[in-house]
Amino acid sequence: MGTVLSVLGVAFTAYLAAGALLWTTAPQYPLLQVSAVALYLLTTWVCIFWKVPRAAGRQEPRRFGERTLLPAWAAALAIAVAVIVPSATWIAAGHDGRLADYGTWAIGGVGALMAIVMVRRRPWTAWIGVVLVAVAAIGWIGVSAALAFGVVGDVLWVAVAQLLTWLVDRAARDTAQLTDMQRAASEWLASQESVRRERRTLIQRALAVAGPILAHTITVAGRLDETERQLARIAEGTLRDELRGAALLDDEVRAALSSARARGTVVSVLDEGGLDDLSADERAALRGDLARVLTGARSQRLFVRTSTHDQIALTVVGRSAGDDGEDAVDLWHEFARRPAPERQPE
Repeated sequence: MGTVLSVLGVAFTAYLAAGALLWTTAPQYPLLQVSAVALYLLTTWVCIFWKVPRAAGRQEPRRFGERTLLPAWAAALAIAVAVIVPSATWIAAGHDGRLADYGTWAIGGVGALMAIVMVRRRPWTAWIGVVLVAVAAIGWIGVSAALAFGVVGDVLWVAVAQLLTWLVDRAARDTAQLTDMQRAASEWLASQESVRRERRTLIQRALAVAGPILAHTITVAGRLDETERQLARIAEGTLRDELRGAALLDDEVRAALSSARARGTVVSVLDEGGLDDLSADERAALRGDLARVLTGARSQRLFVRTSTHDQIALTVVGRSAGDDGEDAVDLWHEFARRPAPERQPE
């Protein structure tokens, strides 16, 4: 699209400049006329094609419109053209040719140049150029002739260029916002899908754990013997572990918890989010240590809790009835949180 607009800009400015070089009666100073046209075309095509170079080492993408910003020196050159070319053209045309096509072409030519400058994000430069060519036209050919031969068109061209630039910039901002919204929506949908998969996994695991004993309980109408009641209690505790402490569990930890409950130990497992900042390897090592502690524990009640403490990741507390019948802590094991490795200076 940018290439097409550039080609159209070149073609249109070349067409306007051609009017300065096609005459039946030669201007008074032909060489000056040709020089003015050459300066105009050179400046116009510089304003169309010259790009702002990317900053060295810059990696992030450019903002919309940054590529089209006209360099300051090119904007100054455009102002110089607005001052020099119209007056040079009327001098070259002479008194008798000031209202001829080759005498008034510069009004439309500078207007087209200022429309290009406006598109290149130099609005003040564009409007200053329009004012300068209008003042020059009024001074050389009068107010009515200046309005009739293109000053009004210059104002309209630059105004329309500014309006279109504003509309394009607004559309680009809206598009960027829509892209951000779509990205956020995609991320939210992905997170929800992850949550749904996790919930399906938990449900399937819960059905695998509690389904058989529930089906048997329904079959016997709740008349369970002591062994079956013990199995039901183990299934209930296992199901509670899956719902409240899934981050602490792997096959080894589940086996250790089942063995503890089979020995008659009451176990409570609760994950309160204290492991969120641990890596996968750190969690695996922590679960291995937890399984070994649970396997060796002989307490009547075990409490396994994650911790948000800066140094402690997990705590296991065991309580048993003492000789006097009062509960006493007979196991206290804290799992230290491994410090994050220091970042080496680059």
